[in-house]
Amino acid sequence: MSSIVSGVGQYPNSADNQVVTKISEEEMQEVYNWVDEIPLSRPKKNIARDFSDCVLIAEVVKHFLPHLVELHNYSNAHSVQQKTYNWNTLNQKVLKKMNLQISAAVVKDAVEMVPETIEKILFTLRYKID
Repeated sequence: MSSIVSGVGQYPNSADNQVVTKISEEEMQEVYNWVDEIPLSRPKKNIARDFSDCVLIAEVVKHFLPHLVELHNYSNAHSVQQKTYNWNTLNQKVLKKMNLQISAAVVKDAVEMVPETIEKILFTLRYKID
């Protein structure tokens, strides 16, 4: 784990419950390698698009912490409304128990597929899971 907290995305302390605001190229590559090792229900072609509905994020958490996630709560979505609902469900039912909350602004960025948003979320999740 030491390599993932060595750069830009480093947490100031372990009590931090927000998504990192910056991530280096090296840290993004580590996130991609980490996600590639996790069996997911659909292929990853464009990480921003593929993770924007929160379903794959829920699957990542379930892979490591199966007792926290009920996948039936998350449906594949194309609409902004359903994607946002999925993210809010994850925030309320799962991330809260992990002492992590994704702000409305970060959820909006994830839903709108803003570059590097999903990578920052995954980086933060990996830190919390490890």
